[in-house]
Amino acid sequence: MDEVYREEVYHQAVEWVLEAGRTIRNHMNDPLTIDTKSNANDLVTTMDKDTEAFFASRIKKKYPEHFILSEEGFGDEIRTMAGTVWIIDPIDGTMNFVHQKRNFAISIGIYHDNIGEIGLIYNVMDDILYSAKRGKGAYKGETRLPLLNQDVRFNEAIIGLNHFWLCKNRLVDETIMQQLVRDIRGTRTYGSAALEFAYVAEGILDGYLTLSLSPWDIAAGMVIVNEVGGVTSTIDGDKINMLDKNSVFTCNPQIQQNILEDYVRKARK
Repeated sequence: MDEVYREEVYHQAVEWVLEAGRTIRNHMNDPLTIDTKSNANDLVTTMDKDTEAFFASRIKKKYPEHFILSEEGFGDEIRTMAGTVWIIDPIDGTMNFVHQKRNFAISIGIYHDNIGEIGLIYNVMDDILYSAKRGKGAYKGETRLPLLNQDVRFNEAIIGLNHFWLCKNRLVDETIMQQLVRDIRGTRTYGSAALEFAYVAEGILDGYLTLSLSPWDIAAGMVIVNEVGGVTSTIDGDKINMLDKNSVFTCNPQIQQNILEDYVRKARK
């Protein structure tokens, strides 16, 4: 994707994201139809569906040659990342949206031939847009985010970590993960993968470790984190597959090997 065209797509995407965010805020207190998907905690609302339909209709009209990979069924059947692909989560953190009416985000990653070109994460209720274009840095609003601290110490790290890691389960040895929590400074759980990626990019989290995320959960965040010198991989240290679910660690590179080698890989069953 050449720079001139990317700039045009970026500004158009930002316009749509802000418009969608205004619509969500304006209808925040309207009655919602809430359904479940894979389990009782996997929620979807009419707002999720309407927001995704908004993006799909705009993209298909403006950029008919582009493809859409999305959560709620308005995208394309994609088997390859060739061409330009918009990877969309209309509301990342639906449980927060339903229960808290805050701590959720619109997340859009735009990839061209499997390369992340644009990342947008919009904290809707706080009206904060995290954004990045490949090679041009990452921003919180109009403020450019600095490169991540290269002097961060492992024992001073704060990690975004879902509490599932710490409970008895069939995937990891929870006692090793509990030791990780004791060895670092602290953990946080925000309930929105997109926002946790944004917080890693901002430097207020040093990493975010999670099991089984879909491409739309991470596509925008990967672009943004990369632009501040962060790294994103599977929990085995491998490259992310943008067409499948992944267990993901995004972080300041100074702590990546320590956590993956000394804790996560030892905890895997």
